[in-house]
Amino acid sequence: MMVKICGITNREDAEAAVDAGASAIGFNFYRHSPRYVSPTGAALIARKVPPKVLKVGVFVEEHPDSIARIALQAGLDIAQLHGDSSCPTLPVWRALPIREAVEVSWFADDEAEAFLLDTACGELHGGTGKTFRWPLAREAGELTSKKIIVAGGLDETNVQQAIEEARPWGVDVCSRIETEPGRKDHVKMRKFIQAALATDL
Repeated sequence: MMVKICGITNREDAEAAVDAGASAIGFNFYRHSPRYVSPTGAALIARKVPPKVLKVGVFVEEHPDSIARIALQAGLDIAQLHGDSSCPTLPVWRALPIREAVEVSWFADDEAEAFLLDTACGELHGGTGKTFRWPLAREAGELTSKKIIVAGGLDETNVQQAIEEARPWGVDVCSRIETEPGRKDHVKMRKFIQAALATDL
């Protein structure tokens, strides 16, 4: 199970996530996000992250040239794209807002190696703390050969149920394991990772 801790803004949280067994950490480069981190800040954190842990950059409607520049500066492995952004230089995880149904046309993006399904919530791009119906993610997995990642409203109390119902490749957590936006509760984070990795599929 791939377990991503998103919204990392400081070295302490990154180290705690790695120590707890996270598969990936996410840096948010969307300037309107309360979890925004500068490329320079992300680079300083990323230097302490072992190569086995994926470093994911979160971008919203960002120009491909800007994504490429930030990816190089911050040492990213993956570009997680919200909206119509594209990235020819890195593997792409395409974020899709989920409401009441999934459609096969959503998964026609040949650029994406994975689709991250998150709860649709107005103008917000992730970090809503709200869940969607997880069987929809399982349905999505039957509509595409690409990897499926479940996000939105997950924490240590519900991640196992989400995995059992959605059967995803990975899970992504952010707001529900924070003390405030951009600051992780290390106890909740460790419990989340342990619960996700303990799920027997």
